[in-house]
Amino acid sequence: MLVLFGYLVTWLAWDGGHVLALFTLGSAFVLAGPVLAFGLYSISRQQERGLRPRFGYCIRVQRKHLRNELLLALVILVVLLVWARAASLVHVFFSMDEEFGAWGWLGFLAVGSAVGSVFAALVFSVSAFALPLMLDRDADAVTGALSSLAAVLQNKRVALLWGALIVALVGVGFATAYLGLIVVLPWIGHATWHAYRDTILPAATDGA
Repeated sequence: MLVLFGYLVTWLAWDGGHVLALFTLGSAFVLAGPVLAFGLYSISRQQERGLRPRFGYCIRVQRKHLRNELLLALVILVVLLVWARAASLVHVFFSMDEEFGAWGWLGFLAVGSAVGSVFAALVFSVSAFALPLMLDRDADAVTGALSSLAAVLQNKRVALLWGALIVALVGVGFATAYLGLIVVLPWIGHATWHAYRDTILPAATDGA
């Protein structure tokens, strides 16, 4: 289903002539990934407890935390909208005419990447461990986001590497016409659950 949706969105963006929208959609997919992977976290949690993963259980758990999921998704959506607005404002400082040249493109890409990195870092920091925490401890969206932000700030280098790996793996999924996402998304979801258990849980235990 997710692969079919990806094909549809890509076709609409390409057919409408909005080629640059493809890059925005790709970035949004990466940032919204944690919300989409909530069911995968539930599967990992069941396996960790020695249970056989059940689809019905995942649906019930997701429904239980739906309110906080939607709240976190809304926050991410607002950030993405602000990001899109900021990206459009970058064009104001660059006149893309026939004499724009290679240096102009380099400057445009450098500024655009710097602006995008700020928003990407913010969204990644508040969502990296928020949903696994919400699932595991019935935490609310605010507690999950703040705990995730604190964990990322305390492990900056590892978090940077983890974020780069996610971007690279999702990029492979896109490069294989979305088919690679069938393998990549469960892999990332399972790894994120164990990253949460190894990062948040020991910190909470030490502070108890």
